Amino acid sequence: MDDQRIIGQTKDVGFQVGVRRTFPVSQEKAWEFINSKEGLDLWLGESPSIILKPGQKYITRTGKVEIRIVKPLEQLRLTWQKEEWEKPSTVQVRIISKASNKTTISFHQEKLSDKNVREEMKVYWGEILDEIRDRLQN
Repeated sequence: MDDQRIIGQTKDVGFQVGVRRTFPVSQEKAWEFINSKEGLDLWLGESPSIILKPGQKYITRTGKVEIRIVKPLEQLRLTWQKEEWEKPSTVQVRIISKASNKTTISFHQEKLSDKNVREEMKVYWGEILDEIRDRLQN
């Protein structure tokens, strides 16, 4: 029998979505922004102070967060559970350098409950990347 899945549905981790954009900045500048108070408030939701260290847990404006992996200049991995979600999702942020002044910021999220939440998060990450673009240009 054919295993029919909907776009974004995985065999093991529910629904997933990935959104990425390339910016005319260095990998260091992209990483610095993503991890700054301004950057974290933007993409993760406002919180008094987030320290990016594995095992740290936070409540932000958008929900509950637990930091899992921090690879400086390259990757953040965390669980994130919005208030209205029954279970946490996994978010991976990657900073991928293409050249000295060309860097891709990628948000990948899995363990989403259904295609509607996947669509909502696709729009959310797209808007976040648009806002990052605007702020990096200033």
